[in-house]
Amino acid sequence: MALQLVVMGVSGSGKSTVGSQLGDKLGWKFYDGDDYHPEENRKKMAAGIPLNDQDRIPWLCHLHDILLREQASGQNAILACSALKKMYRCILENRGTGGDCGHLEEHETPPSLNILFVHLAGPMSLIAKRLEKRKGHFMPPALLQSQFDTLEPPSPPEKSITVSLEKSASEIVSEIEEYIKNLNC
Repeated sequence: MALQLVVMGVSGSGKSTVGSQLGDKLGWKFYDGDDYHPEENRKKMAAGIPLNDQDRIPWLCHLHDILLREQASGQNAILACSALKKMYRCILENRGTGGDCGHLEEHETPPSLNILFVHLAGPMSLIAKRLEKRKGHFMPPALLQSQFDTLEPPSPPEKSITVSLEKSASEIVSEIEEYIKNLNC
């Protein structure tokens, strides 16, 4: 079964960089979740207003549908997505719990994905420095604290690994690649 990898963490943790490099290295399709935010969400974040669950749920449902399409076609894929709360990861994995994503009848079971969450974790001071250097992104550094406040790190029974940000992007990519290879043994 195809594997859907979600590279997750707070803004500035390197999700897009790591996900893109990993996709190139493995030959997997890469999706940057930020590209799928509706304009209203982008405007809120740019104005320094944190997103709430009502803002995020339709976006997460759309991302789930993308991963489901990849899995249904037998393709491995990588998604960069903050996925800060367990509820958000549940929506990504099985499109249920935490909100109405539409399209499902009451008796239908939402399709579940073969998903691995890769949590890029590091100290707020390191991530704040990265955000200060980043130009042209709609997420301002002032919202970093709200992201840490919202973060619920993955825990069992969620299928996940945590990777420290206190190393280079290439070392992080290699660590994730090695983990994936060991899954397929």
